[in-house]
Amino acid sequence: MLFRIFRWILNLAFVLFTKREVEGLEHLPPRGPYILAANHLDRLDPILIFGLFGSENVTGWAAAKYRRHPLFAPIVHISRGIFIRRGEVDREAIDAAVAWLRQGNVFGMTPEGTRSKTGALIKAKTGVAYLADRAEVPIVPVAITGTELIMHNLRRLRRPRVMVRVGEIIQLPRIQASERSADLRRHTDQIMCRIAAMLPPGYRGFYADHPRLKALLGETDISQV
Repeated sequence: MLFRIFRWILNLAFVLFTKREVEGLEHLPPRGPYILAANHLDRLDPILIFGLFGSENVTGWAAAKYRRHPLFAPIVHISRGIFIRRGEVDREAIDAAVAWLRQGNVFGMTPEGTRSKTGALIKAKTGVAYLADRAEVPIVPVAITGTELIMHNLRRLRRPRVMVRVGEIIQLPRIQASERSADLRRHTDQIMCRIAAMLPPGYRGFYADHPRLKALLGETDISQV
């Protein structure tokens, strides 16, 4: 009941204060385990995602600095979020995420690891590929636009347009021990290019000229990537 009430409040806020549009919900699997991987533009992104997809079976990482934040800390606790120490390998947080997924749940994360300060994709860390491989789960890519403009537009009494696109599920091959580093980067770039393909050109940033993205957009032969 608490989850439903909290989600209702968050969704109502986005309906009232933004022009929110959602596409691709048909791509969401009916149940876990899987990883929701989204780009990260603003502190409001986790709230947007929780409002849309939150349930007792969905959680994610949150930066340890928000542990006592008056707004975000309650959301993290209600959603059973896992605090993670950024800038280091937090084994405890990683193990907790793996355990959550192995229980058949859904884990949300932002592969970039931090908010983009330019509004476009930045180079992602390989944690998303590592987590997917270790827990042996697929990834559902999510592309978000418009959240970086919410506060700017609201101060001018304008309702910003926020778009959320859910892509088709990604099932990556297992990482080979002999090619571990290369596989982690290759798989991460594949996930990010799938997100980039759902974003307008101005949001594609680091991945704008990636051969994998060009293949997904039909600009090159995907068999050559």
